[in-house]
Parts: sequence; C-alpha cells; structure tokens
Amino acid sequence: MSVGKRWGINQKSLVGIIVFTLLMNVLMCISGSYIFDRVIQKIYNERGYVVANIIIEHIDHDKIAKYSETWLADEYYYDMVDYLKYIQACSDAAYIYIGVPYEDRTIKYIYDSGSTIGFVDPIAAPFDEIWDAYTKGIRPKSYLVRHSQYGFLTSSCLPVRDSNGKVVALLFVDTNMEIIYSTVETYIINVCIIALVLMAIFCVVNWRVLRNSLINPLISIRDNVSHFAEYTTVEDNLLEEITSNDEMRDLAVSITNMERDIIEYINDIQDITAEKERIGTELSVATRIQASMLPTQFPDRKEFDIFATSAPAKEVGGDFYDFFFIDETHLALVMADVAGKGVPAALFMVVAKTLIKNRTMIGGGELSPAKILADVNNQLCEGNDSNMFVTAWFAIIDITTGKGMVTNAGHEHPAIRRENGIFELSIYKHSPALATIEGINYKEHEFKLNPGDSIFVYTDGVPEATDVFDELFGTDRMLAALNEDSTATPKTLLDNVKNAIDKYAMKASQYDDITMLGFTYYGKVNQEGEHD
Repeated sequence: MSVGKRWGINQKSLVGIIVFTLLMNVLMCISGSYIFDRVIQKIYNERGYVVANIIIEHIDHDKIAKYSETWLADEYYYDMVDYLKYIQACSDAAYIYIGVPYEDRTIKYIYDSGSTIGFVDPIAAPFDEIWDAYTKGIRPKSYLVRHSQYGFLTSSCLPVRDSNGKVVALLFVDTNMEIIYSTVETYIINVCIIALVLMAIFCVVNWRVLRNSLINPLISIRDNVSHFAEYTTVEDNLLEEITSNDEMRDLAVSITNMERDIIEYINDIQDITAEKERIGTELSVATRIQASMLPTQFPDRKEFDIFATSAPAKEVGGDFYDFFFIDETHLALVMADVAGKGVPAALFMVVAKTLIKNRTMIGGGELSPAKILADVNNQLCEGNDSNMFVTAWFAIIDITTGKGMVTNAGHEHPAIRRENGIFELSIYKHSPALATIEGINYKEHEFKLNPGDSIFVYTDGVPEATDVFDELFGTDRMLAALNEDSTATPKTLLDNVKNAIDKYAMKASQYDDITMLGFTYYGKVNQEGEHD
C-alpha cells in the first residue's frame, strides 16, 4: 500500500487558513454583489421615478388626453417634444416616452424619441403590471426589466391623469441596464481587490498568532515527548519555551510533571527490581540450602526400598521428610508439614526437622516416637510468638522384624498396602500438632510390616491439589494413582501420583507444597544375602 506525503500541522494549518479565507471572500463577494445589484437597480429605478415625477409636473395632462384621442400634433406637442428631449439628455435616461397600452399587449406612442405620434409597438415589459398601472392608476411595485430590440432596459412607469383624474396615458423613463451592471462590475472588482488584501493580511496575522500560540508550543511538546520516549529524560527547557498563560502552558506543566513522575516511577521500579533480584538470589540460595537438608541419597538395602520427593509451592516451603538409622537395625521415617508457606514456614521447618532428628539420635536408646515428639513439642512451644505449628508423622521400624512404633501428630492418614493387596488409608485417632500446646502426652501404636508391605506418607498438598475449578484432587484419586501399579517400586509409585496430580490440575498453579515418601519392606536377609 502506497503512503502519501505526510502533512504536518504547519502545512495543514496554513492550507486551512487560506481555504477558509478564500471561501469567506467568495461568499462575501457573491452575497455583496447580489445585494449591491439589488440596491443599484433600486437606485436607478428610483432615479427614473424622480425624472418621471419632474416630467409629470411640467406637462399638460389634458393635452396628453387630447393627443390620446386625436393622435394629431400641434404647436404645444412640439414644445413638449423639445422639453422631453432636453430632460432625456440631462438625466442620462435611455428613453423617455408616453403611450397608451392596449389589451392586445401593444402600446401606441403619444411621444417617443425614435418614432412619430401614433406609432404602435409590442410591449416587452411585464404586461400585467403595465395594464394595472393604466386601468387602476397605480405605480408598479417591481422593477420593469426587459430585453427588447431597444436593449436591456429597466422602466420607471407613472400614470398620466387628466383634470378629471382619469388615466389617459403612461409615462415611461427607461434606464440602460448596462450602466447598472458596469457599476456592479466595478463594485465586484473593488471588493475582490479589497478582499484579497484583507485575506493576505488576515492570513499573515492569523498564521503568526496561530503559530506562536498553538503550533510552536505543540511542536515543542511533541519534540519533548519524543526525546523523553527515546532517552527517558525530562526536557528542562520545555516550560521556558512555552510562556503563554493559557491551556498550552497547562498542558506543558502536566507533561513535565508526568515525565518527572515517570522518572521517579522508573527509579522506584529499578530499585524494586534490584531488590527483587537480590531477594530472588537469596531465595535461590535458600532453596538449595533447604533442598540439601532433605536426604536425597537413598540407601541401597536388601531389607527395604525407600524414595521421597518434595516440591515447594514457592521458592522455599514448610514441608519436609526425613529418614535415618538410629542404630544398626532401627530406621526412623518422618513426614511433616509446617502450617503456612514461604520463608517463615521454611525457617520453622529447619528448626522442627533438626529438633526431631537430634532428639532421636541423642535419646540414649529411646525408641518411642511419642516421647520424642513430646520433647520436641515442648521445645517448639518455647518462644513461639508467631503461633506456628507443624503436623508430623513419625515412625521407627525394626528392619529385621518389620515391627514398628508410630505417632501421628495431626498429620494426614498414611496409605498402607499389604502383600498381594491394594493401598488403603490407615485411619486412626491423631494426636495434636507440634507447637500448639506445651506438655502434651502423644499417643503411639505398634504396627507390623510383612515382607512385600508398603507405606505411602504425604503432606496435605497431595489431596488438596486443585484444578482450574478449585476442585480438590482428594484421597480417592490419590489411592487410584497408587493402585494403578500397586506393586511398583516407591519411586514409580511417587511418579504415578505426581503425574495424576499434574494431569488433574492441568494449568492451575500449585497452591501448596507437595511432599511424598514411599517405603516397601522386604524383610530380614540371611548371611547369604537372601530374605528369610
């Protein structure tokens, strides 16, 4: 597509002023000419009536009545002829004549400078008005303009009455229309010259005023905004260039203030961005530190298989898992969830994880999860001004016998699969969460794992994962994902659950930390490395 020449505001304004002025001048000339033409016609017509009234006052009306009957000239007739010719010469009239109109639209001349008495001629002027003037004795209201063999003329017509008041003839004083139009043409030429001069003056003055008060300030504002858009700096001389105390000045002030606000906003954004980058860097370090605190090396043992994952909703989270040997035969499994997300939960998680492991390892052979969590609870309650708490599932398993003790401090129900069975929730009454009330005696119960049995423990981020409609994933879908391949290794089980969650959530963002641990017990091995 071709692009035409771009017209700036200077060109558009100048062309607009010229076109507007020309149109105004043309309209002024046309309207002036029309009005002047009517005025000139009226002036000349009235002048004709002045001449006609003078003639009416100086001729013998009864003689005119006699001539209209006899159509014979006498001595007075020739004196009247000389008088009318004198008046015609002095008044610059085209024709002066006296005649009697007839219904056949002809006129019979009593006097005519170009013919003799009794000459008959067709009436070229509007007949109805002439006939009314003769029969009713009234002066015509309109201009009697006509084109005839005698030229383009306008007539002033007066009735001639005898001493009895009877209209005996009509007196005509004709004025040549060329005289009128020559006057109009002179007027038009003078008006056009004056209009052109005024137009030139108006264009120059209006252009200078418009340029100084509007165009130049707009161009300055445009250049300032363009410079600001390119370099993001304030034009210090913008307000100095626009000195008019009007709306343009107000606009310049507004733009200057806006640019300063934008500069300040950009500086703030840069500071915020730098701070955000710093926080992001620190959070990234915190993420790596937190990830390093969770065991990622899974023991290669014949007695069991274990695997765990943790996916925080933010950079750092409050979920944690842990597994460690207390002695040669006892394995501790921990799954916990700090209330909340982000940095506060992560800090509380570090404290809780450290306390649980330290209390377990220095317990002097104490293998009671209930007593361990009771001591940890008391420690967490000290100085807990933020009122945070943590749910925990804590089990200690003898890998040689499959016997174990477990305490559930307000945590999710684990899923257990017996050999040749399917995963089902193990539902029992919980104890309160850690860091809620000091001095709680936690309950524990025994369990027995047989070779081939599996345990799946998790945080609430699994069943409470949501889709785009905020519908929960739920434990039923979790069990279905586990039982899709219930005999699979712990790693495969966790992958199946995570894939099911991702498929269900689709594009919905992760709301909570998701942490899972799978444990499969194979039983004691003999000296040959085989299961008993």
